[in-house]
Amino acid sequence: MLFTSVPAVHSFYSYSNDFVDPTFILARNFSPSTILAQKTILKSAVESAASGPWSVTNKSIIAPTGDKHDYMSWAPYWWPDCSKAGNTTELSPQQIWTTCAYVSRDGQFNPDVRTSGVNDVGNFADFSDAVFYNSLAWAINGSSVYAANVARFIDYWFINPETAMNPNLEYAQMQRGPDGQKGTHTGLLDLKSMAKIVPGVLILREGKAPEWTADLDAQFVNWTNSYLPWLTTAKLAIEEEESLNNHGSFYFNQLAALQILVGDKDGAKETIEKFFKGIYQGQIAANGDQPFESARTRPYHYRAYNLGAMLTNARLGQYVGYDAWNVTTKAGSTIKDACDYAMTQPAGDEDASELYSIVNAIGAVYGDPDGKYAKYLLQNAGKSYPEDASFLWNQPMSDSGLVKTGDSGSSVTDPKSDNGAGTDFTVKTWVAVCVTLMGISLFELF
Repeated sequence: MLFTSVPAVHSFYSYSNDFVDPTFILARNFSPSTILAQKTILKSAVESAASGPWSVTNKSIIAPTGDKHDYMSWAPYWWPDCSKAGNTTELSPQQIWTTCAYVSRDGQFNPDVRTSGVNDVGNFADFSDAVFYNSLAWAINGSSVYAANVARFIDYWFINPETAMNPNLEYAQMQRGPDGQKGTHTGLLDLKSMAKIVPGVLILREGKAPEWTADLDAQFVNWTNSYLPWLTTAKLAIEEEESLNNHGSFYFNQLAALQILVGDKDGAKETIEKFFKGIYQGQIAANGDQPFESARTRPYHYRAYNLGAMLTNARLGQYVGYDAWNVTTKAGSTIKDACDYAMTQPAGDEDASELYSIVNAIGAVYGDPDGKYAKYLLQNAGKSYPEDASFLWNQPMSDSGLVKTGDSGSSVTDPKSDNGAGTDFTVKTWVAVCVTLMGISLFELF
């Protein structure tokens, strides 16, 4: 048996989406093999909180209403064509936005989407990750610092009268050009990570964190109850709900999660059922491919992206009593089949790691009797995959014999380090590479 040093903890990672069952987290019955994942979560909580709090009022350009509290973002794949606008060297950014025609380049991000004084979309992504990781860190560690971070960030984005967001997305992913700046239905994607915020709040609420007060909870529920009517009746919202690809999938993530937050589990169950009986039916072909995603310019990315959304919908369904794991599309395929197909496709120039946490989740949900999923992770993610934060909640799952624990503890108790060095554990962690000819699932104690 070859022994190596404990691997470095993963750096911060932002998942496309996820919904972690707060009951599982609060039970704190974590496998000893997840000790490095717990350490990653603590480190990510510190890193993600460092730049907060965030607010829609922190931008130099505001929506056409003139109200700084209106959420605003630019459509990311639209680029200016100033060929008919005269001498483009004399146009200011604002003149470009209103004078030049904008054309779509699928999958190609226009860099000024987040560098032109408007970055509500980036700020919300950072905010949702900070809530997600800090709530998990509080559950693991119990430190009030993490819970206080969550409370402060929620208050600043949603509650504080000086910084709160208005409850609508009328100006999300606006298309620029001479015809005016208008929000589009694709902009609802910007708040897809409500599905990460909600379990964070539920962890503090159900875990009775003192920092998460009844007043703050009530105010966040009130904000959500003001937003839900817009999310279910506005023209842009209805158009997004009807989208057949990942946009529609993520819409249902957001709606169901917020219904859970306000206590409407029956409504959330109906929402998830509507997804699986509706647009999901056309999303996975007989061979497991996702035709709406594979037709895009970055098929590996979009397959993983929609898999994350489908997986999140299934997790939401499980939480409210709707079992979607074996629901088939009209072609007879399941989420597992979509993952199996995606695993066979080359990443090319795209980020191969986008699929790793999904493979881990599929193996945990459906089982891995032949070690296929653990083997894929070992061969592609390498010995570091048990360090990934999602390895904590994607259980049970083989760690391919990489992580060995010598004591009986199950959680990290000292959050002092934010750089991976000097952190103490209740579990002494050893790492061994135990790959045999059969290749997988050697979790023998020594």
